[in-house]
Amino acid sequence: MLQNPLAGLRILTLEHFGAGPYGSMLLAGLGAEVVKIESPASGGDYSRRFGPHLLGEADSQMFQTFNRGKQSLCLDLKAPGGREKLQQLAAEADALMNNLRGDQPEKLGLTYAALAPVNPRIVCAHLSAYGRGNSREKRPGYDYLMQAEAGFLSLTGEPDAPPTRFGLSMVDFMTGAVFALGLLAAVTQSRRTGVGGDVDVSLFDVALHQLSYPATWQLNAGDSTPRRPRSAHPTIAPSQLFRAQDGWLFLMCQTPMFWQRFCERMGRRDWLEDPRFASEQARGENRAALQEEIEALLGEAPVAHWIEKLADSVPIATVNSLAEALANPFVGEVDMIEQVAHPARPDGLQMLGFPIRLNGRRPSPGRGPGLGEHTGRYISGED
Repeated sequence: MLQNPLAGLRILTLEHFGAGPYGSMLLAGLGAEVVKIESPASGGDYSRRFGPHLLGEADSQMFQTFNRGKQSLCLDLKAPGGREKLQQLAAEADALMNNLRGDQPEKLGLTYAALAPVNPRIVCAHLSAYGRGNSREKRPGYDYLMQAEAGFLSLTGEPDAPPTRFGLSMVDFMTGAVFALGLLAAVTQSRRTGVGGDVDVSLFDVALHQLSYPATWQLNAGDSTPRRPRSAHPTIAPSQLFRAQDGWLFLMCQTPMFWQRFCERMGRRDWLEDPRFASEQARGENRAALQEEIEALLGEAPVAHWIEKLADSVPIATVNSLAEALANPFVGEVDMIEQVAHPARPDGLQMLGFPIRLNGRRPSPGRGPGLGEHTGRYISGED
């Protein structure tokens, strides 16, 4: 039976804020022993002090979001004996992760070259803004900058709006997930061969990779994907926002089958024969007319009516606020919110559930650690 599939995997990590902690939290949720090394001089992970929602001293709701299920160990690598203690820890670890600036791992002795003498099987995984060993390795960088430079802002929003970023730090989250994947792949080989090495992932590389098929179109056909009104798909119609009587819907007829079903459910089989809408190409060329005709029908009833009528046969969704998204009854049905015990909150913290199920159940890794909560366990041998 699958349960804590990464049990027995010990990972040291030096990390702050989003991308690195998100990736290591996924590993902790799957059973890995993730030991977060934090500098007492700097107060640990910066997100411990990130407001507005603090949880007493050296803790916050931001920190808890990215650090569930981890251990915290206080160690200053720049203090006398700090490097030696790190090497002692590395000797018993499977991997060491960091999300420091690209020029820092070598300076702090976090690379495979530095740690192989004490543990030849260790995997040293590095996440930075622009990578290591290039002209930008010393540059600081964050998610929004990557969205800007990788072209995301030119693809998001209405055509006549200023360049627009995603509402969430999706480059951080994608990079963290790719980071965890790269580490696991390297550890798999290390366990087979007894030889570790370095794994590098950068925000910039992952952001650029997420350009996906629009990048292929641009590189090979010079086809620049435009921003279309109503957040529409670049080539498929109807696949966009539509107004109903009391709000918005997102409809996605991504295949001819779904277009046919939509027409039938709406009582408009004539659209299937209308030369303006009969083919994918024709619908793309007549988006404005198609939108006008569809909205004329959708405007006759509220959002709930159309979801009830269409959702079982046509891809369609309500457009929710953040509060509405979390209050969605389906979120409760699939157990995507859980109550997590926390010493600063008698009633606990409501947190999003783990996004992977094992044998039908979501792992529940518990709260994030207090600063240095587990130092004695790893440095002095005291539990």
